[in-house]
Amino acid sequence: MKYKNIFFDLDGTVTDSGPGIVKSVQYALRCYGIDEPDLDKLNSFVGPPLYKSFMNYLDCSEEEAKEAVECYREYYAENGLYENKLYDGIESLLYNLKEKGYKIILASSKPRIYVKRILSYFRIMRYFDYVEGSELDSQRTDKGELLAYVLKKWDLRPEESVMIGDRKYDIEGAKANGMYSIAVGYGYGSVDELSAAGPTLFFPTIEELKKFF
Repeated sequence: MKYKNIFFDLDGTVTDSGPGIVKSVQYALRCYGIDEPDLDKLNSFVGPPLYKSFMNYLDCSEEEAKEAVECYREYYAENGLYENKLYDGIESLLYNLKEKGYKIILASSKPRIYVKRILSYFRIMRYFDYVEGSELDSQRTDKGELLAYVLKKWDLRPEESVMIGDRKYDIEGAKANGMYSIAVGYGYGSVDELSAAGPTLFFPTIEELKKFF
């Protein structure tokens, strides 16, 4: 199969963003009188649309969950965004893909304004032809909806495109749009979760992903 367009998820795929996300969630929960000292219990927030995770955790309405997201952003915009690091080998992978002439797209359910700040902070914006994310009002937080938007906006053919991500949402979003998908095992999705989603390919490490391309 010949890919021309390579889509990357951000959290858990390009950057190890868990610490900043869970600390921001911890901060938001305190707005509701909930103190959760065990950050590992909040790792489920890494990957899915944030407001949906708050709905599940707090057993609340969508409107209430969006208020929790606003609390989350108080911490995230100033601190959590930078409690983050590039995965070892990811910049080398991006460099190699760029040299080989692939079109590289960043597609994250995180708000685009934060995505661009993170890529600029790590000085890797230059590798991406297009950078897309959700809006602050929660538009396009669904990965399938986001990918459909990107394909249409940039006139990209789904049969020439592959989505690389660490959670089932990336795989399901790709399938919904007729794209190929590659699941990676070094992020936040379990092997069981990713296998059940049925990716086209699975690579446990960045090194194996690099060898494939």
